[in-house]
Amino acid sequence: MVAVMFLTRIRGPATWMISAEDVGLSAGFFPLVGAAIGAIQWCALWAILVAIDHAKHVTASPIPLPVSVLSILVTAIGVWLTGALHLDGIADMADGFGGGRTREDVLRIMRDHAVGSYGTIALILVLSLKFASTAVLINRGTVLPYLIIAPALGRASTVALAFSLPYARASDGGLGGSVQYTGPWQLVLSTSTAIGFALLAGWKRAAICALVVLLVTIWVARISGRRIGGMTGDILGATSETCEALVLATGAILSL
Repeated sequence: MVAVMFLTRIRGPATWMISAEDVGLSAGFFPLVGAAIGAIQWCALWAILVAIDHAKHVTASPIPLPVSVLSILVTAIGVWLTGALHLDGIADMADGFGGGRTREDVLRIMRDHAVGSYGTIALILVLSLKFASTAVLINRGTVLPYLIIAPALGRASTVALAFSLPYARASDGGLGGSVQYTGPWQLVLSTSTAIGFALLAGWKRAAICALVVLLVTIWVARISGRRIGGMTGDILGATSETCEALVLATGAILSL
C-alpha cells in the first residue's frame, strides 16, 4: 500500500503516515504499481471503445473518434493517476541540468517550482512521444501489453538508480532519503517483476525493451553522478517518464 500511496493519487486512511524508510522498503513493488496504472489505462480505453460501439448501434450511424484523441485520453488518465509526479521530475531535471553550471546551481534550479524553457521543451517532447507511440499501438491493436510493460519497466529503472546512487541532498532528509533503505532484495524483486511483465510482449521484444531501459538508466546514472554526485527524486521521476515513453516508442516500432 505504501508504494501505491507514494506513486499515485490514491491515499490510505488519514491516520496513515509514510516515512522515507517505508518508501525505500516498498520499492520492490514499484513495477507492480506501474503495471496496475497501465492496466487501468487499458480498461479505460476498452470502456471508451465499448461505449462508442454501443452508441453507434443506438444511433445507427458511426461515431468517429480519431486514434490520436484516444491516445491523448489514455495518456491523460495516466497523468491523472500519478498526479503528474514524474512529469514534474522531467521538467525539473531538464531545467537543472540544462541551466545549471555547478552542482549547487543544478540542485537549486531543480528545487525551484518555476518551469523554464528546458523543462517546457522536455515535457512537450516526452508527452508527444507518448501520444504518437500510443496512437500507433492502438491502431495496430498491440496497445495492451505495452501500456503495462512501459510503466512497469519505468518504475524498475528508478529502483535501480536508487540502489546505485546516493541521495544528492543527503542533509535535507525527507522522502528523498528513502534511497538508503532500497537494498538488494528491492532491486531483485523490482527487476524480476518488471521483466515478468515485459514478457507479455514475447521474449525478443521484452529483451529489446529491457535493453532500452537499461541504457537509459546507465546514462542517467552516469551524468547524475558526474554533475551532482548522486540522484534526487526529480531525477528518479524523469528517468521513469523517459523510460516509459521510450518503451512505448519501441513497442510502436516493433509493431510496424
